[in-house]
Amino acid sequence: MPIELKVPEVGESITEVMIGTWKKREGDAVAADESVVEIESDKATVELPAPAAGTIAKVLKGSGERAVVGEVIGYLEPAAAGAAVPPQPPQPTVDVKRADGRTTIGSVQPPAAPVMPPRVMPAAARVLGEAAIAADAVAGTGPGGRVTKSDAVAATAVPAKPPAAAPVVAAPSVAGAARGGREERYQLISPIRQRIAERLVEAQQQAALLTTFNDCDMSAVMALRSKFKDTFQERYGVKLGFMSFFVRAAVEALRAVPQVNAEYREPHIVFRDYYDIGIAVGGGKGLVVPVIRNAELLSFAQVEQTIGDFARRAAENKVKLEELQGGTFTISNGGVYGSMLSTPIINPPQSGILGLHSIQDRPVALNGQVVIRPMMYLALTYDHRLVDGREAVTFLKRIKDTIEDPSRLMLEV
Repeated sequence: MPIELKVPEVGESITEVMIGTWKKREGDAVAADESVVEIESDKATVELPAPAAGTIAKVLKGSGERAVVGEVIGYLEPAAAGAAVPPQPPQPTVDVKRADGRTTIGSVQPPAAPVMPPRVMPAAARVLGEAAIAADAVAGTGPGGRVTKSDAVAATAVPAKPPAAAPVVAAPSVAGAARGGREERYQLISPIRQRIAERLVEAQQQAALLTTFNDCDMSAVMALRSKFKDTFQERYGVKLGFMSFFVRAAVEALRAVPQVNAEYREPHIVFRDYYDIGIAVGGGKGLVVPVIRNAELLSFAQVEQTIGDFARRAAENKVKLEELQGGTFTISNGGVYGSMLSTPIINPPQSGILGLHSIQDRPVALNGQVVIRPMMYLALTYDHRLVDGREAVTFLKRIKDTIEDPSRLMLEV
């Protein structure tokens, strides 16, 4: 008989979830443990695996619908079983008038099963979103009917057909307004996006946020990367990036200014002697901040390998819930998107976040001369309830000094 597909437990205190993308549709074959559907909570996205090999017999909850933990959202017909899908109630018969005037007896057709949204690759989703084209309007040529980036680009290259002329009426019509390109599209807010919004508002309302700025000369770090990048990648199987330098620099700065690594927990300030650094990375469902545990114990290679692993799994929505919790400090690199300067918002209950920005050649004064150097703006947003301006400036200056002279990381000075 059919196997029930139930919403699994996705985390402590989470009782309601949203159904994400169905990776298999009704009638699709599925292997045991193969991902069937994404389940989205306010903390993470998890995948529901098939409990056995078989065929998706029925989908009860479509993408975007809400469900509670333990609720049945579909049925799987086991491959070896001959039982049919859950029985449907008999359909009432009706008299149907034909064009020739004769009457035949027929049955009322049940409503069609909900059409599942196409499986759209992330790159394709971005292209379609920028062109305001609905994903279900594009035919997929990828494996399993997936909509690929090339499908999306081809769809955007086809000129849209002009809308049909609206009927002549005395008052302005909705169709007439649509001709002016004033359409509106509605998309359900994902639980993760809702939680991010709540946390950002909470940070603004409950903490005394202030941001201080500095800049740093990236010449020394860039020279080190250029000199050792090939050897580093050959030995460790990962590229030497800038983030490992900043993670190590942040650990040294947090040691020097422990207030930035602390938590305001009234009536106490909780200081920590460990450094769990959250790294903001772009994921399939938006920005996520997985945490590098005990970053003070890791080498450059281990930091880069950990970040690379997070980035790959974030793109596939496979970062675990526990990997997103419990950071003591966060680093956000808006420079990869071209940001020149920003004021990042802390992730409560943390007390600080370091914002990195794009590297740009700028004229600077050096030894009495104006020279061109690759410069990066740094921003530290901190909770002024426990971090004073002196500590914030000292922290950021420590980051600057360490990046401009990376040998400090080896000598711990």
